[in-house]
Amino acid sequence: MKMSTETDEASAKKLFVKMALSAWQTYNDTVTKLVDKIGDQGLAREIAPGKNTGTYLFGHLIAINDNLFPLFGLGPNLYPELGKIFVDTPDKSGLAFPSPAHLKTYWHQVNSKLNEHFSKMTPDEWFSRHNSVSVEDFTREPHRNKLNVILNRTNHQSYHFGQMLLLQ
Repeated sequence: MKMSTETDEASAKKLFVKMALSAWQTYNDTVTKLVDKIGDQGLAREIAPGKNTGTYLFGHLIAINDNLFPLFGLGPNLYPELGKIFVDTPDKSGLAFPSPAHLKTYWHQVNSKLNEHFSKMTPDEWFSRHNSVSVEDFTREPHRNKLNVILNRTNHQSYHFGQMLLLQ
């Protein structure tokens, strides 16, 4: 009987991972389509007077996704310079932004490489500790795992996608 429970647990983990990664990919695709639709001029606009530009929001999403590499132990950021521009400082900081064409390339490269890594991860790896949580904390709070990070990052993309819709 125990074997059945272990099999059920493994099947449930596999299903949870599939659902989370499906949502993740859906938002990656949705952001890509929106960025292509609004174009470079649309990205340059503010979502509302005095608020972030589409370029800043798009760069922010790239930088946040890029941070998944070290967070998950998959290697260093592909574009570490984006963190200073799009995470550590506000839109109107005066820092120069990469061009929209470069940002689109970065977006595709970051997400393509992440998806390559994600497709090789086992369900147990998804339910394992990420690098921002200590072993001791993870023992007490096993929900602080890699899959939970993907769920949160998907929500994060959804939030900024909603803001970027105002650029249409």
